Amino acid sequence: MRSISVAILSILFVAPADAANQKQVAAKPPAQEAKPPATEPTEAAPPAGPKIYVGSETCQACHEDIFSRFQQDPHKSVDLDKKRGWENHGCEGCHGPASSHVETASADEILNPAKLPAARVDETCLTCHRNQPTHTGRIQNGHARSRVACTSCHRMHQTEATSLVARKAKAINEQCATCHLNVWATFQRPHAHRLSQGAASCSDCHNPHGSFLSKQVRTLAASEPGCFKCHADLRGPFTYEHSPMRTEGCQACHEPHGSANPKMLTRAEVRFVCLECHANLPQQPTTNASFIGVVPPAFHDLRSPRFRNCTICHQKIHGSHVDRNLTR
Repeated sequence: MRSISVAILSILFVAPADAANQKQVAAKPPAQEAKPPATEPTEAAPPAGPKIYVGSETCQACHEDIFSRFQQDPHKSVDLDKKRGWENHGCEGCHGPASSHVETASADEILNPAKLPAARVDETCLTCHRNQPTHTGRIQNGHARSRVACTSCHRMHQTEATSLVARKAKAINEQCATCHLNVWATFQRPHAHRLSQGAASCSDCHNPHGSFLSKQVRTLAASEPGCFKCHADLRGPFTYEHSPMRTEGCQACHEPHGSANPKMLTRAEVRFVCLECHANLPQQPTTNASFIGVVPPAFHDLRSPRFRNCTICHQKIHGSHVDRNLTR
């Protein structure tokens, strides 16, 4: 009984205190959310103005060494170009207006052709070189399709030891061989054009800037292969032509870079070259197609050594004025 009375007394004395506390909590106003301090409105950054040309002398202040080499460079003529508005702005003719670059000294504010894509570099160079005869077809040629930029072969701002364009045959061959290793290896065969000795260069036969013929081969007399530039005695027109000379050209029988045959033929023996067209093969019954070349007569017994070298009798294989069979 005593424990029950103690519990009843504790409830009577504690309950009013709890009620008073609840009233104080209810009477307390809710806390207001903190507001961020007011900030003054900021002025918008002014838009960047267009880049303008500052002149080559301004570039000289920081790039003295490059500017000095530029004075001996063929591109120095850009400084005199009034037609395009680049007079006294030779550096900016390739690198673009330099006003922002001068203000910030940031490399991102100036064009550097060495860091641009190949197509963009070609576009920059062709601003001046587009209509020059040696650059015919520059956009469509093999170098452009392979993403080889102008600056891959032409080094800008070179020292006196090097030049913008390789002039000597040995220097040209070394430059081409850096990419065309498989072609350069063919010149090491027993019989080849004497490029390894520096007697000729790749650019004597190929135009690196483009050509109307395949493989960028140079042309002679409008549309004839450039081989006739040196081998003019084999040039027609002939009364009796050897048809491959007209249809396929010299490379139908000859390896232009190098061969194991003394005449630089595509095969080790002459007869194998001739039999590629002049073979005694039957017509195909399905297509009824005829073969190029006249089939040799029956007395040409290839088992006999005297019939294995066709050019012993058919000496005028490139063309003749007197004999249909090209024997004389």
